[in-house]
Amino acid sequence: MAEAAKWYVVHTYSGYENTVKATIEKTVEARQLQEIIHTVSIPMETVTELTDNGPKTYDRKVFPGYVLVKMVMTDDAWHIIKNVRGVTGFVTSGSSKPTPLTDDEIYQLGVEKREIIVGYDVGDTVSIEDGPLSGFNGVVEMLDIEKNKVRVIVSMFGRETPVELELDQVEVVSE
Repeated sequence: MAEAAKWYVVHTYSGYENTVKATIEKTVEARQLQEIIHTVSIPMETVTELTDNGPKTYDRKVFPGYVLVKMVMTDDAWHIIKNVRGVTGFVTSGSSKPTPLTDDEIYQLGVEKREIIVGYDVGDTVSIEDGPLSGFNGVVEMLDIEKNKVRVIVSMFGRETPVELELDQVEVVSE
């Protein structure tokens, strides 16, 4: 049943996000619903504010008024979430049926992390496999796995040009 679990966005009254999250987690624990409702998350970001007293760092909600829930959408799960105090409903795409987030949306929100295995390192010769420079070869100058970026130095028209690509757009040139 874990394969059918998807992330859904639940709309709450502003300021009720933590209460909604705690209530859902308590209900799941009390009713033994871990197979249906997997995870409840409130996307947060760390902010550093410069004040007269020096820098002040704190966490703030990325989307105030929203809670993300990874669950198997069943009538029971829908009913449990919908009846939590502070929940106004699920985010939908025009229909009354809740719309799950896509994989790209999940990764962009930082709710789940992709495991990226890179088969190359700085200094390796790679071939660009996707995009307008497809077919060009270059040398890896910089890797930023957390941001999913690689900078490759490509020789075009007799000049060395740095090109920033996503990690999966290049492959190691086998010799």
